[in-house]
Amino acid sequence: MKLNSKKIFWVGFAFMIICLFWQVYDNIVAKMLINSFGLDQFWSGVVLAIDNVLALFMLPLFGALSDKTKTKFGKRTPYIFFGTLAAALLFIGVAVFDNLQQKSVEGYGIPEIVEVTDATDPNYGYFTFRDKVYGDKELKTYGTKEAATTVRAAEVLEYTKENITYFIFFMITLLLVLIAMATYRTPAVSLMPDVTPKPLRSKANAIINLMGTAGGIIALAYPMLLSKFTDSYLAIFVVLAILMIVFLSIFMVKVNEPKFVQEMHEDSIKYGIEIETTSPEEDKGPDMTPDVKKSFYLILASIIFWFMAYNAATSKFSVFAEDALNMGYNVPLLIAQGAAVVSYIPIGIIASKYGRKRTILAGIIILLTAFLTGSIVAFTKTKPLIYATMGVAGIGWATINVNSYPMVVEMSKEGNIGKYTGYYYTASMFAQIITPMLSGALMAFVNNKVSTGFGYRVLFPYCVLFCIIAFITMTKVKHGDSKPIPVKSIEALGADD
Repeated sequence: MKLNSKKIFWVGFAFMIICLFWQVYDNIVAKMLINSFGLDQFWSGVVLAIDNVLALFMLPLFGALSDKTKTKFGKRTPYIFFGTLAAALLFIGVAVFDNLQQKSVEGYGIPEIVEVTDATDPNYGYFTFRDKVYGDKELKTYGTKEAATTVRAAEVLEYTKENITYFIFFMITLLLVLIAMATYRTPAVSLMPDVTPKPLRSKANAIINLMGTAGGIIALAYPMLLSKFTDSYLAIFVVLAILMIVFLSIFMVKVNEPKFVQEMHEDSIKYGIEIETTSPEEDKGPDMTPDVKKSFYLILASIIFWFMAYNAATSKFSVFAEDALNMGYNVPLLIAQGAAVVSYIPIGIIASKYGRKRTILAGIIILLTAFLTGSIVAFTKTKPLIYATMGVAGIGWATINVNSYPMVVEMSKEGNIGKYTGYYYTASMFAQIITPMLSGALMAFVNNKVSTGFGYRVLFPYCVLFCIIAFITMTKVKHGDSKPIPVKSIEALGADD
C-alpha cells in the first residue's frame, strides 16, 4: 500500500477553498473596518473575533453532525457544497456595503491619506491628512502612517455613528458569511482522515496543507494583479467568489467520497491497520484512558498557544508592514507561503521517520527564531530582513501544521473524526478570539503610553512569549504519534508515493 497522492490532491481542493477565503478575509476585512468605518485596532480585532466565537460552538457541532450524516454523496460532501456556495455569494455582499460606505465617507468630505515619498530615499516617506504632515524626513522618521490613520479613523468613526445603516448591513452580511463558512470547515478538514489510513495521515496532511498554501498564495497574488486595474475591494471579492465556485466544481467532479472511504477500509484491513469505530450510543465524549486524556488536553493547550502567537503575527502583519516598514504586506506573506509550500512534503517524510511530536517541537523552535528576528526588525526597520523572517516563519508553521491535526485525530475513532476535528478547531479558534483583541489592545496601550506608532514594536515579542509556552506544554504530550503496525505494512507504507 502506498499513499494515493492524486486522491488526496482532489480532496485538498476543499481545504484550498478554506485557505483562499480566510487569507482574503484576514487581510482585507480588518482594513475595511478601519478605513471605511473608523474602528481602531482593538475594536476591529473584536469584530474579527466574531468568527472565532461562532467557531467555538459551530465547528464541533457541524463536525459531529457530519459524523452522523448519511447521503449517497457521503457524510462530508453535502456540507462542503452548500457551505462553500453560500459563503462565496454572500461575501460579495460584504464588499458591496463597504463600497457604499467608502463613497458615503468620501461624499461627506473625509479625504484619503496622502503618501509623500522622496524618489532618492523611499524608505523615509511621510504622510499627510488634511494638510498635516506625519513623519519627519530630517529626523529619518518613517512608517508613521499609523498616526495619520488614527486621526482619520476618528473622523470616520464619528460619521459612522451618525450614519450607521451601511455598518449594520455590513455586519449582518459578514455574520451570514461566517455562519456559512462554519458549516463546512470541519467536514472539509475531516475528509482527509476519513479517506487515509492512520500511518499515512502526516504525509496526506502535508499534501492537504500544500493545497491550502496554494490557496493562500492565490489570495495574495491576484489582488496584486487586480491593483494594476482597480483598487476596488468589490472586484477582489467578486474574483474570490468565482475562484471558490471553480474549485468547488473541481472537487465535486473529482471526489467520490463513499468510494474513497471504502478504499481506505479495504487498504487498512489488507495491511492489518486497526480501524476503531464507535456507535451513536458510545459517542458521548472522548473514550480515553486518563493518560491519553492528559495528552489530549495538553496538545489542545499547545494548539491554543501557538495559534496565539501565529495568528497575532498574521492578523496584524498588514498593519506592521505598512506602518513600521512603509511597505506592502503581500510580498512578505507570499514568501512565507512559498517557504511553507516547499516544506510540506519533506516535513511529512521527516515526521514519518522521527515522529510527529519531535517534528512539532522543532517547528516551534523555528517559529520562535522567526519571531525573535521580527522583534529586531521592528527596531532596525531593515526591510530585507523581514523577508527572511517570514520565510523562516513559513517553514516553522508548516512543520507544526502538518503534524498537529493528525496527532489529535490519532486519538479518535473512525465514527467521531468530525467531532475530534471540531475539538482541534475549537482550540485554534479560542486562541484566535483572544489574540487579535489582546495583541491589538497591547499595541494601542503602548501607542498611548509611549508614543503613537510605537505599538507595532511589541507585536513580535508578544508572539515569542506564546511560542515559548507552546513549547513547554508540547514537551508533556505523550500520545498521538502513529501507532505501531505490522512489519509487512511498514514495508508497504514506505513505498514510493
